[in-house]
Amino acid sequence: MLLKKASILIVDDDADVLTAVRLMLRPQVKEIVTEKNPEQLPILLKQYSFDAILLDMNFKSAIHTGNEGLYWLQKIKELRPEVAVIMITAYGDIDLAIRSLKEGAFDFVVKPWHNEKLLGTITNAVSQRVNGGKTTASGANIPSSDFELLGESDVMQDIKLKIKKIAPTDANILILGENGTGKELVAKAIHEQSLRAAKPFVKVDVGALTDSLFESELFGHKKGAFTDAREDRAGRFEAAQGGTIFLDEIGNISLHQQSKLLSVLQNRQVIRVGANEPVNIDVRLLCATNVPLSELANESRFRKDLIYRINTVEILIPPLRKRGKDIVLLATHFAQVYAHKYMKPVPELSKAAQDKLLHYHFPGNVRELQYAIERAVIMADGALLDADDILFSPIEAAPAGEALEHGTNLEELEKLTINKVLQLHNGNLTRTAKELGITRTALYRRMNKYGL
Repeated sequence: MLLKKASILIVDDDADVLTAVRLMLRPQVKEIVTEKNPEQLPILLKQYSFDAILLDMNFKSAIHTGNEGLYWLQKIKELRPEVAVIMITAYGDIDLAIRSLKEGAFDFVVKPWHNEKLLGTITNAVSQRVNGGKTTASGANIPSSDFELLGESDVMQDIKLKIKKIAPTDANILILGENGTGKELVAKAIHEQSLRAAKPFVKVDVGALTDSLFESELFGHKKGAFTDAREDRAGRFEAAQGGTIFLDEIGNISLHQQSKLLSVLQNRQVIRVGANEPVNIDVRLLCATNVPLSELANESRFRKDLIYRINTVEILIPPLRKRGKDIVLLATHFAQVYAHKYMKPVPELSKAAQDKLLHYHFPGNVRELQYAIERAVIMADGALLDADDILFSPIEAAPAGEALEHGTNLEELEKLTINKVLQLHNGNLTRTAKELGITRTALYRRMNKYGL
């Protein structure tokens, strides 16, 4: 009913977009005004009283190239601060669109949109105008429980907002971040918020797969295709049919493996090892790596055409040291979890303990914090965790302490750490890998890299 009395303006230099929105809204609203040139906005805002404005993020002829949407959003807010503005964006401009929310936009929609979702967003925007701004944007407040992602810092709120926006799409997502930052948790959150949530979520640590296992594990095999292939077996892509496949450590696969994966993604088909008939697949692809995007762009290491294929939208997870008071929030959460696990009273963190956590650099990120709090809960005698109860792993601390002697080169520190833990366990690779928190395959790679 609200829309029947509403006046809507859409500003976009694409005539097809204007026509599509006009045809969709004409039966729904009282008045729909379309405009190709954003320079006309000040005049239109004087002539009409709009309840909501749909504003494109980019205009071909504007002088403020790349930030046109933000520029005109600011102009609208100066002239008519009460009007709800919905930004129209493409996948590649999502970071810019999220910034627009901080600068006063009500919400944003991604091209191509679903008409029902767009109508819902416009209805919420009109409701905000009618109710004096009491209704918030669909992504303004996202409970942490929705994603099982804890964090109140600005960077984590941005990530949660981005997840909420991209999850319902089928866009391929590349999740970037250091080891231990929670890339798998983000992938699960995207799946749980997607339209594929009722279907399988399949994780594959592709960085640990040898060339001989890569095709069989991902694409499946026929009985007799190789030794030990005693029966037909579906690969992980088929297992994820209708759902989501999450390829972890994607930055560590070989160029040969990249070629095989690219073929599958382009054709949307897999061929089992030992078979000839292709199998159609319908999966949503999520990938993660701790390798910086700048290094992936090196064509001697990673195919650029594969990067473009897997990276419709990227999510960069910040290291824990850049998340401020999220550290205390997470520590409190882990203290509760492990107190229940070990049937102990839930401890509080003293001020000194909190200060110690906040001033530590956490090279192992959230995973290191988790293990530190678990040890503290196990060893603590009372219901208060003090600074002395929180001990950080020598795996991370030893190299940092010797940085002045050995330099601050990251590779040197990693080599030193691996060597120390190898000596600690008398060369036992299984124990060394477990202590370092990596797989044996990853340990082999690093030992070979550093000549250990």
